[in-house]
Amino acid sequence: MLNLDQVNQSPQQTSGEILDDEGFLLDPSDWSRQFTERRAQDKGIELTDQDWQLVELIRDKYLRLGSLPLMRHVCKQTGIDKLQVIQQFGSCIALWKMAGLPNPGEEAKSYMN
Repeated sequence: MLNLDQVNQSPQQTSGEILDDEGFLLDPSDWSRQFTERRAQDKGIELTDQDWQLVELIRDKYLRLGSLPLMRHVCKQTGIDKLQVIQQFGSCIALWKMAGLPNPGEEAKSYMN
């Protein structure tokens, strides 16, 4: 487990955010828009309103249902094609991490590549 308080922090990192060894936020309640903005900036991604809609939708579905939402449903609700998600974020896993959600498990990650 990597505690960002225990490493050389850049000024952009907020204390208290604890990531696992794969970069997933352990406690989704530690998430903030600034967390996602920093991760996007680190990857050279400029977030659009549609990207924020996507992030907020998957967070809402995960937090309400406790499971991984089907990307085809998420894409349909936001009007974003899965290919656009991959072009913008690199993968569904990268989007999940950027949204500040915990590790979904090995089986779920196999569907997110």
